[in-house]
Amino acid sequence: MEHTSFNQNLLDFLTTSPTPWHATGNMTRILDKAGFQALDEREGWNLKQGQGYYVVRNGSSIVAFRTGKRSPLEAGIRMTGAHTDSPCLKVKPNPELRRKGFYQVGVEVYGGVLLNPWFDRDLSLAGRVTLLDGQGKVQDCLVDFRRPVAFIPSLAIHLDREANSNRSINPQTDLPPVLMQVGEDDKTAFTDLVEAQIKKEHPEQGISRILGYELSFYDAQPASLSGLRDDFITSARLDNLLSCYIGLQALLDTSGDEPALLVCNDHEEVGSMSAEGAQGPFLSSVLDRWCGPENRSRAVARSMMISADNAHGVHPNYIDRHDENHGPLLNQGPVIKINHNQRYATNSRSAALYRHISDELGLPHQSFVVRSDMACGSTIGPLTAGNLGITTLDIGVPQFGMHSIRELCGTRDGHTLYQVLKAFMGWPEVN
Repeated sequence: MEHTSFNQNLLDFLTTSPTPWHATGNMTRILDKAGFQALDEREGWNLKQGQGYYVVRNGSSIVAFRTGKRSPLEAGIRMTGAHTDSPCLKVKPNPELRRKGFYQVGVEVYGGVLLNPWFDRDLSLAGRVTLLDGQGKVQDCLVDFRRPVAFIPSLAIHLDREANSNRSINPQTDLPPVLMQVGEDDKTAFTDLVEAQIKKEHPEQGISRILGYELSFYDAQPASLSGLRDDFITSARLDNLLSCYIGLQALLDTSGDEPALLVCNDHEEVGSMSAEGAQGPFLSSVLDRWCGPENRSRAVARSMMISADNAHGVHPNYIDRHDENHGPLLNQGPVIKINHNQRYATNSRSAALYRHISDELGLPHQSFVVRSDMACGSTIGPLTAGNLGITTLDIGVPQFGMHSIRELCGTRDGHTLYQVLKAFMGWPEVN
């Protein structure tokens, strides 16, 4: 797949995936179209060689795999991992705020959000709603307002003369978005607004009452190409839906001869400790049912995981924030992430295989080590390696503005990583 068409499809995926539930739903539809079969964790599985399957947990995490023509006990499994969640502002359970005729909602900060860029942007709202339908059954329903419905206005510099030199943000008092103006007698509940949106999006859905929701605000501006020569992609949620999309396309386009798997977990941005997170049992459970509990260790010993999560590219205005010999450049290839304190799971063996495949394909790659006087972030890589005992590589596309409401990466790096992961998923021996 040539990188121009690859990127156009990527932009569509990013724009239509404002939450982990929407991203997972989009991936399931792509897998369905490709002939993968859906599995239900509540039912028995009858897996066959040479077939593609997927299973979803909580609607926000997914494991998709090809069983291959060889047994995992003989061939091992080529695994790729990513995460579906991104830092954002989530609506509180009792969110209504009425101040001076303005209708606002209280929000909770999810993950390590870079807060300043959230001000003065058109915001929309999306997520999952749990409701009681007309027949008395509890059901989940996805909503996406798909248009600007909220705004967090900055305080004018005339009222805060130190805004450019000494401004801090109080997430409790400074972040509630403005949704509309209301009269003094207005009694509109937030759930009334959500119910109206459900009826608009899903007119067939009967609603007795809304029982709960997990809704988040997001940048209403769609993903796009940027730069005078279209060198860049700008979008919300590049970290880490970019890796989800890359891993999915690699799994779809590999030969299918070798056992291969993609896992996209929710809750990475808050530590991954959940039923569907990388510290939870989701992936282990799938492997047990595929290989058998006693044989899983044998299969894992022949397997390898590539944890794909975006890396920090060298910002031209902040060059000193990088080690001088390990500053990844945009559009110069994916970044092998190394930390000997195990914030990344890369070792010399896993890095060597990636470099070998990449070199065989004639594709570029880079290395990243955080400055020795700075703290290092982490990924699902060390968590998965620790849970499974699997050889793991941490890698990612370099980007700017990580954890901002809008991020930027190069137009060529995603396609480069896709090509290497596609080859990795068909590589005859990985460990």
